[in-house]
Amino acid sequence: MYAQVCSSALWGINAKPIQVEVDVSRGLPQFCIVGLPDAAVKESRERVIAALKNSQLFLPARRITVNLAPANLRKEGPAYDLPIALALLAATEQIPLEALEQHLIFGELSLDGRICPVRGALSLVSAARQHGIQKIILPADNTREVSVMKEYSFFPMSSLLAAVDYFSGKSTPGAYQLDPQNISPTSTTYEVDFSEVRSQRHAKRALEVAAASGHNVLLIGPPGSGKTMLTHRLPTILPELTVFEALETTRIYSISGLLSQDHTLITSRPFRSPHHTVSDVALIGGGSYPRPGEVSLAHNGVLFLDELPEFSKNALEVLRQPLEDNQVTISRTAAAITYPAHFMLIAAMNPCPCGYFSDPAKECTCTATQIQKYLGKISGPLLDRFDIHLEVPAVCYQELTDPTEPESSAIIRQRVAQGRAKQKKRYQDHPKIHTNSRLNPRLLRQYCHLENSGHTLLKTAIEKLNLSARAYHRVLKVSRTIADLEASDSIQPQHVSEAIHYRTLDKRYWGSPVL
Repeated sequence: MYAQVCSSALWGINAKPIQVEVDVSRGLPQFCIVGLPDAAVKESRERVIAALKNSQLFLPARRITVNLAPANLRKEGPAYDLPIALALLAATEQIPLEALEQHLIFGELSLDGRICPVRGALSLVSAARQHGIQKIILPADNTREVSVMKEYSFFPMSSLLAAVDYFSGKSTPGAYQLDPQNISPTSTTYEVDFSEVRSQRHAKRALEVAAASGHNVLLIGPPGSGKTMLTHRLPTILPELTVFEALETTRIYSISGLLSQDHTLITSRPFRSPHHTVSDVALIGGGSYPRPGEVSLAHNGVLFLDELPEFSKNALEVLRQPLEDNQVTISRTAAAITYPAHFMLIAAMNPCPCGYFSDPAKECTCTATQIQKYLGKISGPLLDRFDIHLEVPAVCYQELTDPTEPESSAIIRQRVAQGRAKQKKRYQDHPKIHTNSRLNPRLLRQYCHLENSGHTLLKTAIEKLNLSARAYHRVLKVSRTIADLEASDSIQPQHVSEAIHYRTLDKRYWGSPVL
């Protein structure tokens, strides 16, 4: 007998349709799985046999062949346990074959027949559209995760016997309905706030500009000046995720196994802060079957690299491509997978090994050679990809005890939201462009026009600071963002001047006069 069940396979943050075919024929007892299965899929044989036996279901002593089609697509993970078991039961006439039609099925089986959750359920469900299917059979623990996709009917199952009763007609459970009042998305209430940061008005202003368009920022200053404190509060002034961004971010966390069962949707922007010992594979993604790295986990959010020069050179250099393309392609023998990687890169570093090169209150003990070697760990091409270079000086006692209450994150976020709204309206005819930071050279010429005084100012700065063409474009983008924050339709000289000021550290730290 032959039976076929529809399932799906993860492919990046999306999924591809899979047909699980089972043939039961006469011959020596054998259970064979073909179709490029990995080790976890091959082990499905043992889980399915034990689950059938412990659920008091019949397993014939026949030759059983399972094919996962298409055969040229690598299959991985335990999500095929349930469709294999149900197709086997249909092939042995224990459940009606026609009952399996128009259902997408996935789930892991335990040895006692319970159905366990799988990672990537939100992506796996998306393959139903390619199958032309509306009904989904899935583990009960995955239901909250996928319930945001309202176009499908979900039938959660807790055990293999429950699935058999459903397809046999012994039980007729209704489609799962999630009460909107019971949805528990990731909290958008932050435990930190910009009002807790004393002084550093210049740094706060620069981060506000960065948040208004997703610009990359490099913070330089002595230890204890507040670089990390400022960065951890950056998400509190970023705009809320759109529905599309929330779904895309949730998919990435789902396939990485990092999505909590208590949440249906990630609604706060991710903040990732890997340790400086992170490998380039962990940062960019990889593995025998490519998995998302930190740059993808930070998608639509912030990637914070503290103590930037302490990261390995390989790890830093692999950031250059995703910073330009907003995605990363990982090629391996098994597959070449592309993951989204549109994030704000915020990096912090000391000005020298001891940390006090720029501190007027403490003397630097580093030699010129040591400083040059320390700063040389950051390559010029990577520096060019930071839109804003910001010096964060040490805070004096008077500033720490200043009774004036600083602005809260809520107030700053309002200005950021207004700036983003202006950009969204401006680029409404360009679906892939939402902020100034993503403008290409052609659109820069169209939307970042400078008056003669602005051209003169920028030309002088480029000649004195010896800025590259990429840095020139980034100054224009930052100027446009500053103008948007001030609700100005045109870029004024003062906007250009402020943007240039955010690049002066190019000369101070990496130019020859510093040493």
